[in-house]
Amino acid sequence: MESTNPIPSPADEQPFVHEECGDTMWEAVLAQPEHAAEARPPFPPFTAETAARKVQAAEDAWNSRNPERVSLAYGPDTEWRNRAEFLTGRAAVRDFLTRKWERELDYRLKKELWAFTDNRIAVRFEYEYYDAAGQWFRAYGNEMWEFTDDGLMQRRYASINDAPIREDERRLR
Repeated sequence: MESTNPIPSPADEQPFVHEECGDTMWEAVLAQPEHAAEARPPFPPFTAETAARKVQAAEDAWNSRNPERVSLAYGPDTEWRNRAEFLTGRAAVRDFLTRKWERELDYRLKKELWAFTDNRIAVRFEYEYYDAAGQWFRAYGNEMWEFTDDGLMQRRYASINDAPIREDERRLR
């Protein structure tokens, strides 16, 4: 059965305008109940092109620093490891991201596709931010992602290391 809910594509340069109400697609999706957006193309099995699109969509969403928007890419029962923190569920991801972006200020991320298989993608990334004391950091890491058939991430395992940098050493702006 075809869904009538719009499926967002964060990689689109121009926001889709929902014809019925005139809202952008993200506004329409975020206005829906939590589980309304239960499919997230592209879907597995991945090709080089669709895996790269999935990575770019994740980069764009994370750079929005919108915990609600980012959390919609994860299944309701998603499993995460982020550094030494273990999370289960979309709500826990949303809460984690809210805390993260309250302390990691002016966050800017770049992701790169490393490898992929049928329903898995490996990514290397770096991001920069500063803390409340004004110290800049560059974080380096790797993520392993596993997806459901409907394109939602069911597992995310991230290993991340931070290095202090001076503001004039920033690469991501």
